[in-house]
Amino acid sequence: MHLPNYKEAKTTDKREYEEKNYKLKEEYKDKFLGKKCFLKTYGCQMNEHDSEIITGLLTEMGFTFTDDYLEADLILLNTCSIRENAHNKAFGMLGRAKHLKEEKKDLMIGLCGCMAQEEGVITNLLEKYSYLNFVIGTHNIFELPDALVKSVEEGKIQIEVYSRERELVENLPTKRKNKFKAYVTIIYGCDKFCTYCIVPYTRGRQRSRKKEEILEEIKKLKEENYQEVTLLGQNVNAYGKDLYEDYSMAELLADVASLGIPRVRFMTSHPWDFTDAMIDVIAKYDNIMPSIHLPVQSGSDRILKLMGRRYNIESYLTLFHKMKERIKNCAISTDIIVGFPTETEEDFEKTLELVKECKYDNAFTFIYSPRENTPAAKMKDDIPLSEKESRLYRLNEVVNTYFLENNKKLLNKEVEVLVEGKSLKKDEEYFGYTDTNKLVNIKNGNDDIIGKIVKVKITDAKTWSLDGEYVSR
Repeated sequence: MHLPNYKEAKTTDKREYEEKNYKLKEEYKDKFLGKKCFLKTYGCQMNEHDSEIITGLLTEMGFTFTDDYLEADLILLNTCSIRENAHNKAFGMLGRAKHLKEEKKDLMIGLCGCMAQEEGVITNLLEKYSYLNFVIGTHNIFELPDALVKSVEEGKIQIEVYSRERELVENLPTKRKNKFKAYVTIIYGCDKFCTYCIVPYTRGRQRSRKKEEILEEIKKLKEENYQEVTLLGQNVNAYGKDLYEDYSMAELLADVASLGIPRVRFMTSHPWDFTDAMIDVIAKYDNIMPSIHLPVQSGSDRILKLMGRRYNIESYLTLFHKMKERIKNCAISTDIIVGFPTETEEDFEKTLELVKECKYDNAFTFIYSPRENTPAAKMKDDIPLSEKESRLYRLNEVVNTYFLENNKKLLNKEVEVLVEGKSLKKDEEYFGYTDTNKLVNIKNGNDDIIGKIVKVKITDAKTWSLDGEYVSR
């Protein structure tokens, strides 16, 4: 049994981990043939991609997958720790699984993802959720087969959570959910240690994959007719800093674009590491999408300093306007936290001023949620919940105005859309996304356009989506 340790997680070192290729043990192949797994994913795109790997691992062991946890032989939760709400949802699901296990004695239950890396969560699991079969951390997802088999054979909970990454494992089996768009992880972890963020403790310090491995993965995706790849990391802009002296995110973007895959995206970016060279590369290659997620978190320099964000609003705006000026049709989205400890009305008004200047195409807005062991959790939280909720409401009123304003600029224009499938609401319609990542509902289409990039004329603009008509050629 290995338990998480925050002190160890924060320790600094340089690439002290082994690189190796994954191979399933022969005795595990099809060991659970005929069994069904219910896999529930919480959180970000990194977790979604991890779940694609988990699906690949379990498929090799014989599992099929079900959307109904009541008919599952294995219930597995891939968890998120970024906010309290994600915690509550996962624990609620564990409670439902417990009641089901009282009826189905052979039911297997597992937990993985970021929550597994938290000391307090593991203590809670040992005290109140000992009926789990296994818990696996983010650093050793490839050991899931071992933990599962051992839990069944020994009949007791297996907790294998390492505070530091030990291996960087390539060639993990991956069952991708989307046939046209793929996630490709390029860097794990983060070294920024923003005061509110638990990610460096749950995902570890930054460590880059070798460029050769990344490019080979994308070559195969292109051969399989994937139309879009999204390069993933907690801070993709830091790519290569731990691995190369003369190869960075700008060079990687150029090399990926040169492979010829139709669409290239990346997320998430930290403004501190966004270079002029990156802007030049994005502007140069038409297949690098002009859609950039650039989290600001607050419009107040005082709050940014308390957050440990390493930039001020002047430098952020300089970067923002460079992108707008140099990248054609550039659409920028952001993250904003309201109610950070000691945030005053004046601080909040500065955030509103920033939003009014930037007029973001999209924004993910949140009330501050304290996370265990982070410096911000020790700060005096002196803002009433009612005030936090009021600020969030006021912020959303402003950002929504600009979402609609930006969408209306596309009215009566023809845009290129990657069509992903039929609309969930209207059978006769299809849906897809523009180069700037705007959702489009498409009329006059047919099944032949699914998985293709097609021309669509925009006929109506709403706050969160666009309506359009397929332009046949």
